[in-house]
Amino acid sequence: MLRVAVVGSGPSGVYAAQSLVLQREVPGVRVDVLDRLPAPYGLVRYGVAPDHEKIKSLTGNLRSVLEDERIRFLGDVEVGGAALSTARLLELYDAVVYCVGAARDRTLDIPGEDLAGVHSATAFVSWYSGHPDAAPFDLTGVRSAVVVGAGNVAVDVTRILARGVPELEPTDMPQPALGVLAASGVREVSMVARRGPSQGRFTTKELRELGTLPGVGVTVDRSEAALDPAYADPDAAAALPAVARRNLEVLRGWARAGADGSASGSARRIALRFHLRPVEVLGGPDGRVRAVRFERTAPDGRGGVVGTGVHEDVEAQLVLRSVGYLGVPLPGLPFDAARGTVPHAAGRVLRAGRVSVGEYVAGWIKRGPTGVIGTNRPCAKETVSSLLQDAGALAARHGPAGDPLDALRAAGLRPVEWPGWLAIEAAEERLGRSLGRRSVKIPDWAGLRGAAGRG
Repeated sequence: MLRVAVVGSGPSGVYAAQSLVLQREVPGVRVDVLDRLPAPYGLVRYGVAPDHEKIKSLTGNLRSVLEDERIRFLGDVEVGGAALSTARLLELYDAVVYCVGAARDRTLDIPGEDLAGVHSATAFVSWYSGHPDAAPFDLTGVRSAVVVGAGNVAVDVTRILARGVPELEPTDMPQPALGVLAASGVREVSMVARRGPSQGRFTTKELRELGTLPGVGVTVDRSEAALDPAYADPDAAAALPAVARRNLEVLRGWARAGADGSASGSARRIALRFHLRPVEVLGGPDGRVRAVRFERTAPDGRGGVVGTGVHEDVEAQLVLRSVGYLGVPLPGLPFDAARGTVPHAAGRVLRAGRVSVGEYVAGWIKRGPTGVIGTNRPCAKETVSSLLQDAGALAARHGPAGDPLDALRAAGLRPVEWPGWLAIEAAEERLGRSLGRRSVKIPDWAGLRGAAGRG
């Protein structure tokens, strides 16, 4: 029997575990899915916006995998720390598959980025999603916000800032975050991209949703958008991927609405800005952000942009950067700092260019932060295929051993097993009922551990 540890219970980790137990090449595989958090599901729980219930419903599929009798969930177990090194984990299991994602955001690398009021979109998402590591946000005095980026995360945080509380109350957003958003005075959110609308990384469904928010007007500056040849020229647009063509249709509609004044008069406004590159965050005498200075860009004819020397300051008391993610090194694993990934060959971890027997990667830490949730499935399958090809060598690594869970407990770890997670779920449902809402997330370590019976 092969014992495999999967580190990370997000989609890539769960898909890896599923592939391992459903395959028929190597019988008797048993999988422990370890996670640093007491709760499973990774970014589906802590990264998908709370008002996107259809995507969050994927937890049902992940749950069915983790409830398989051949799979065991062990939460609140940190790998790479003093109690459990990567070397020790490899002693306890025949193989280890690391599915630890990409936890760090890319920075803008411009002056003023360290001013109070400048944050990563990742930190904002973690806060309103109830991640126990998240720092609280204070939106007091924030009238205008700038979101730098043109992907789905940028659209998410823009929508949450502009959305009214009545639409957020039915979600599982933590009560403290809901209270802060309810008291928010944000009236304008500018989502700014350095390139043109045809090069946005958002999906059309996410983009269209901005135009359905009650009491919110969406504007697009036609002159800015028209700097993109594909926006202005139907023949150029015809050569684009379908999603880009659909995005342009949506943006043209908002540009027309802005030109005829039909978007005016809304209580809140979302301004979609293009061809603006941030060059400096400007602060006030209180050390807080007061505006972002952008440089106008123009297409360079090769898919990129060049600066024009023309600048514009956009008022903001809150700045959220959403310009991509990077993996972070896990102590004991090799790491390519430039790519933010672990070096590998078809999922097999490489140390100094040679395969490290028994160590594998899947998900963003393997391929970088690309694709959608479903992309993790074929990625995990490739890694599992490599692992199964190595089954003979893995079985020969060490003789029969006891239950790894006993060794984890002997090291002082107190894993939250599946019944503990179910107890957290039940506690969140009770919390929701007490607040007149549905299930509401517990956003702190003490609360999660207490609900799991670990207080």
